[in-house]
Amino acid sequence: MSPRNIFVAVVLAVALAAGLAVATRLSAPAEPKAALVLPRSNALPEFELLDALGNTVSRETFLDQWSLVFFGFTHCPDICPLTLQTLATAQRELAAAGQQPLPQIVLISVDPERDTPQLIGQYVAHFGDGNLGVTGSLDELKKLTSALGIYYQKQPGDGESYAVDHSAAVLLINPNGEFHALFSGPHVAANYVHDLPIIMENF
Repeated sequence: MSPRNIFVAVVLAVALAAGLAVATRLSAPAEPKAALVLPRSNALPEFELLDALGNTVSRETFLDQWSLVFFGFTHCPDICPLTLQTLATAQRELAAAGQQPLPQIVLISVDPERDTPQLIGQYVAHFGDGNLGVTGSLDELKKLTSALGIYYQKQPGDGESYAVDHSAAVLLINPNGEFHALFSGPHVAANYVHDLPIIMENF
């Protein structure tokens, strides 16, 4: 083979390899960049809590829709309002992009002694329409937090002036009422906007 033909063959081979690499990258499925998707979704346990109207919230409440669930409390000074605002921002951006379905935002109180149904309902309403605030007895709350690995601990205080330490993760519940994925802090709206459509599409 002449030097010229060898050169042409090398150029063609390099171009073909580059084309295959680009095609592989383009055809590779998109993956979440922040969410940890469980290898196997876990069904929520049986529990009975209350919404803002005093209606029962149970595992069945989470069926047939996607839900972003955060455990916090209305007297939380920083993490809770910041997280809920981040989720609300992500939800608005997803809606603007035409994403359907949109996930429901859910706050489950780890401070049911102070968080009455009415109070938690008013609190979640500050972050947008359609948000679900949940509270109830400590016994029922423990059924849910124990099954999901959510930590919370009331700290010593004076009367009703106390704090509650708690996990900062946001859990994604799928339409089968199963724990499907986990977003760890710090929470960034762009991560939810990127990851949620991918997770929902692959469900």
